Amino acid sequence: MKIEIIIPTYNNSLLIDANFSKILKSISFEKNISITIVDDGSGLDEQSKLKKIVEREQKGSKIPLNLMLFEKNVGFASNVNRAMLKSDSDIVILLNSDVIPEKDFIKPLLPHFQNELVFGVGMLDKSVEGDKVILRGRGVTYWKKGMYLHKRGEIGISQTSWVSGGSCALRTSAVKEINGFSKLYNPFYWEDLDLSYVARKIGYEIIFEEKSVVTHLHEKGAIKSNYKQGRVTQIAFRNQLIFIWKNITDFDLILSHMVHLPLHLLKALLRFDLSFMVGFVLAVLLLPDIMSNRKILKKKFILKDKQIIP
Repeated sequence: MKIEIIIPTYNNSLLIDANFSKILKSISFEKNISITIVDDGSGLDEQSKLKKIVEREQKGSKIPLNLMLFEKNVGFASNVNRAMLKSDSDIVILLNSDVIPEKDFIKPLLPHFQNELVFGVGMLDKSVEGDKVILRGRGVTYWKKGMYLHKRGEIGISQTSWVSGGSCALRTSAVKEINGFSKLYNPFYWEDLDLSYVARKIGYEIIFEEKSVVTHLHEKGAIKSNYKQGRVTQIAFRNQLIFIWKNITDFDLILSHMVHLPLHLLKALLRFDLSFMVGFVLAVLLLPDIMSNRKILKKKFILKDKQIIP
């Protein structure tokens, strides 16, 4: 089984420098595995630093190390697709630049892919948030008041609603079947929920594997470093609406959303929640592209939404 680890980065050479050797040490086998760093249009100085890091680490490693540099910043989904959709591997493993895997984290993932219906496997994410470490990686989703919502799930169950784009293993052929992450979600957030949801609706399975462990330096990632919180919240609301308009096809859920959305907008207006209002407008502006994507996907879906959403 051929494996490619893909590490997307944007203006984060310091994290790559600090964590890359740890990633190499976490891999106990060297056959049929490679690592690719995909830079999303960082400055020339940043890209020069990445070149030096890869050159340095390659000298002491038998694992092929690749570096893909781009001038244009396109966002997380499109940047990962640059490498993922061109990969000739059987399995791609996505690791954010702020994620450090524990030793032999790959081994527990691979047996799951003997089942050809398995699309992806998520990892146990020890998320460092302030002075706390929160165990993430397993997700729970539900429908409430016309909206698709998600939250952290308890560890100890293999069932998960999605696998995190920051630490997961994916079947490359299946990813290519649905053309990778949707660029509608650029620059970040909801692309991994979307990918998982689409995969499940066309008949694939996703799994959470708690024996595959990573540490996530949550506060040091590219989003926290490059975006203000207000902008992050606007994009999150926008992408939540994109997800619903793009993927939900059960009539009663569509009706529920249409009934509740004006109420959500009114409440946002009354409490001066500009983030939700701006997110709504941004989603409306993308409506032609959303509907185009929806039309294509609807032909591939074989399961109803209520077979996916608890």
